[in-house]
Amino acid sequence: MESSLRQRAAREERTEPEPEPEPSSVGGVRRLFAALLVLFAAVGVKYLRDVRTRTRQEEALKSLGNEGLFLFSSLDTDNDLFLSPEEFKPIAEKLMETGLAPVPDFEEDEVPDPSGESLTVVAKFQPLLLETMTKSKDGFLGVSHHALDGLQSWRKPQTLTSVFFARQFKAFLPPKNKLEVGDPWWVVPSELNIFTGYLSNNRFYPALPKGKEVIIHNLLSMFHPRPFVKTRFGPQGAVACIRAVSDFYYDIIFRIHSEFQLNEPPGFPFWFSPAQFTGHIVLSKDSSHVREFRLFVPNNRSLNVDMEWLYGTSENSNMEVDIGYLPQMELELVSPSVPTILYDEEGNVIDSQDSSGEPIQFVFEEIKWQSEISWEEAARRLEITMYPFKKVPYLPFTEAFHRAKAENKLVHSILLWGALDDQSCFSAGSGRTLRETVLESSPVLALLSENFISSWSLVKELEILQNNEENELLAKQASLHLEKYNFPVEMMLCFPNGTVVHHMNANYFLDITSMKPEEMEGGIFSFSAGFEDPSTAMYLKFLKEGLEKAKMFLQP
Repeated sequence: MESSLRQRAAREERTEPEPEPEPSSVGGVRRLFAALLVLFAAVGVKYLRDVRTRTRQEEALKSLGNEGLFLFSSLDTDNDLFLSPEEFKPIAEKLMETGLAPVPDFEEDEVPDPSGESLTVVAKFQPLLLETMTKSKDGFLGVSHHALDGLQSWRKPQTLTSVFFARQFKAFLPPKNKLEVGDPWWVVPSELNIFTGYLSNNRFYPALPKGKEVIIHNLLSMFHPRPFVKTRFGPQGAVACIRAVSDFYYDIIFRIHSEFQLNEPPGFPFWFSPAQFTGHIVLSKDSSHVREFRLFVPNNRSLNVDMEWLYGTSENSNMEVDIGYLPQMELELVSPSVPTILYDEEGNVIDSQDSSGEPIQFVFEEIKWQSEISWEEAARRLEITMYPFKKVPYLPFTEAFHRAKAENKLVHSILLWGALDDQSCFSAGSGRTLRETVLESSPVLALLSENFISSWSLVKELEILQNNEENELLAKQASLHLEKYNFPVEMMLCFPNGTVVHHMNANYFLDITSMKPEEMEGGIFSFSAGFEDPSTAMYLKFLKEGLEKAKMFLQP
């Protein structure tokens, strides 16, 4: 009995009392408190994450600068401030295209067979028209004319005619993976990229050419003894594509960016940079025969040469710039290549003249092209290869406003001192910067393509157009542009009638986008929305502001 009582007492001692039910209001407060704790924890985590991201962004800006941050952010598609191999892939491909030489399929030291075919090339040259120089034709700022001695004394080609072997033009043949009509390739790849910057201005003599540069150097040496196959500024080099193909021949269109040094010591460097060299060559697929060849500087614009020269012996010396018009700079094949040594059917060497002493005449078969594109289309593809910003068409001034009216769009117009899409834009550094950065960025290309008709114009050409008495509308459109223009480059958004809705000077644009975020008033740029680079953000803002201002006038 006593034992059972003790066991019962022990059981009761171990048994916990049932909790009393709490009021419903107390339970609600506790649940609310728990929810708030979770919410505060989430906010705290987000805050810490934002602080960490902001810190990383500031460190990135400090380490890389605006341009470096622009490059990094354009690759960092998920905005996590880390580059995965897939994100790095575009820049790797870009470097392979422009910064690293591919495995050559061309023997640099190959010596043409002297028994092969040869050809004669003639040079045609009309010197720069000094009166077309916009600033320097009569000297300025009290500077001596000696700076222009090399230019003023260059009145004729260095060599009127030269003989080449057909095999030397093998450099223009396409690589094995570029045999389709219209598919561009780099004959001479650029050595400049986003990391290397520009080459020195303070040089007189070009480096020894190598590989495919040799034939280009030899050809350009017919004009002047100091050609630089690769320019100081990008895009450098030479590109080409097949315009037409037959069973035995290619017709290849090419574009070359090269320049000349006109002065020698003790003078100071004077750089002469034609807008571009373009042309074509028809040659056999084994490069044993050249049917046609022509290389020339286009002369269809009022200005087609950039000139820059130093006033001192160091890289930091003062530099002056100007542009002008070159009427003619051209190389052309006299006749198709022919055998240097003639053999009869038995392999014996025979005379190259007939019995009357006249040269033996050769008959060339007609070439029947199996596949071809137009010259204009081939040139456009080369242009886009050199300048990716041209993925958006830039129409001539008059055509752009006509198209804008038909499509009820604004005209995105760029007015500048030098050309936007060739090497006569060297001196317009802000224009060069625009085309190499913001104008080729994907967001800007997309917005321009969808909402604008784009055009660019030379100041000199619009000055002529504003005096056009036969077309009052055209004269008015040109005049409205010139009213808003400030040196060196002005970006404008215009109605089809020429009225400027919004405009911005390139120098102001570059000054703003080079500022640090903390220096900007009103938070012009925000890294929180897509982590855009300052240049792209600023240009998108400019375009969108123009659309907003014009909205009420462009309603259908």
